[in-house]
Amino acid sequence: MKIIIRIGLALILLLLTIACVSLYIKYDEEQQKNIELETELSMLTAREKRTAVMQSINAQMEEIANQQWKISDEQRQQAEEQTQVATEQRKQAEIERQNALEAERRAIEASKVADSQRSIAEKERSQAEYSKRVTDTLSYINLGRTLASTAMKQLETDNLELATLLGYASYLFTDRYKGDIYNPTVYQALTSLSQSLHTWARHKGCVMNIDFFSADHLVSASTYGEIMEHHIKNEKLNSKTLFSNNKFDFRDILIKGNTIYAVSRSGHLVIKGNQGIQTIQLDLLENPQGISQMGDDLMLIIGGKGILQFDIKSNKIGKFKELPFKVVFYSRYDNSPALFDNQGRMHLVRTMEKIETTRLHLPGQVTAFASSKNTHTKAYGMMDGSLFFEDGKGKITKLTGHRSKVTKIKINGWQLFSSSLDGTIQLYMANKSKIEPIELFSTNSWILNFTFDKPKYNIWTADQDGSLTESFISVPMMVIKLKSMLKRNLTREEWNYYIGQNIPYETFIGKEARQ
Repeated sequence: MKIIIRIGLALILLLLTIACVSLYIKYDEEQQKNIELETELSMLTAREKRTAVMQSINAQMEEIANQQWKISDEQRQQAEEQTQVATEQRKQAEIERQNALEAERRAIEASKVADSQRSIAEKERSQAEYSKRVTDTLSYINLGRTLASTAMKQLETDNLELATLLGYASYLFTDRYKGDIYNPTVYQALTSLSQSLHTWARHKGCVMNIDFFSADHLVSASTYGEIMEHHIKNEKLNSKTLFSNNKFDFRDILIKGNTIYAVSRSGHLVIKGNQGIQTIQLDLLENPQGISQMGDDLMLIIGGKGILQFDIKSNKIGKFKELPFKVVFYSRYDNSPALFDNQGRMHLVRTMEKIETTRLHLPGQVTAFASSKNTHTKAYGMMDGSLFFEDGKGKITKLTGHRSKVTKIKINGWQLFSSSLDGTIQLYMANKSKIEPIELFSTNSWILNFTFDKPKYNIWTADQDGSLTESFISVPMMVIKLKSMLKRNLTREEWNYYIGQNIPYETFIGKEARQ
């Protein structure tokens, strides 16, 4: 019984225990649910709070957004208003800019008008000044020519002192105002007043040619068989005879080094060197009339119908060539002998085998010829005294100035010199638009030949009477000589009378002389 009771108690206890455990488990589950519910509640509460906060924030953000929209709208309105204002201002500024541009354009136009007027005024002033200078210059140039003419008149009355003063004044005014020193009146006054013309009678026969060893040492030959040597010093000519034989008729001379070669129409070549005198017979050559250089070692002796080569080194006659034409005159061109015939042709002797022929389209017989490498010009002298000048382009101009046969022509730069049987030496300035003759001097005898000294200060002429004449051709040399002749200055009365009261007085010599 007790065991049953115990078992029953044990079962009851077990049941109670199981019930307690079950209750505990259930309680624990409930607790766990409560916790979960509390957690969920807390989460819901927190979520609600966050939602409320978010709603509050959203409300605030919405409020802020509304306020910003309002502000933005206000700003937009203000911006629109400002844009309108800016647009108005820009329109006003554009109007003002256009007005400014218009004002600037008008100012520029006004400035241009002013500049144009000022330029016109300046040009008129410059033109007036230039016209005045031209007028003054022309007045002084005309004064120079007038003084030259007056000086020549004073010279004709033997009033040399006053003539020299007026001639020097003529040069000063002409040179100072860029006038033409080679104006015939001025140049002839210089040549006459400088008293540079000197004549010496030395030969018995006609002097056919002269040539220079040096500036003051020259040789001449005549038709009377004379070869003479001359030295010029202090306007004196000291002469000595090197050869004289009236059986000879010298027509040309050539100086090579210290040796003189003279060609005689009698058919002889006379050589005067350091070893004495040698005479060579020219048997094949008829009427020898000239001698011309052919290279360094050869010469060409020219006859009426033939040419003969001569070797300078060996002093021997070389080749002879008979010509199919008659030689009436000879010269040089392009570094070669140039032969002129009576049919209006020129023949250049390049070698004995090569002769180039050119027809000259000139009226009449050529009796003189010259050319210039520097200016590429040529000049022809004719039997009737006329001259023809050919410029570098081939244009030919007829010149006048001589009354009879032209005997010699030389070109020095743009200066063309010519001599004639009319006894005159003429100078032509070939670079002028109108080429007119200037008579350097005249004689009462035929001028057969002329040449320049080495520095080309003087011209030397040979004439029919056997005389040699020297004259200045250099203007600076004339002026130096003329100034050396001045003994005093013009008085103020002379200055006022001959030059003019309106021209400032100046002296020509002394410390105050204007250079």
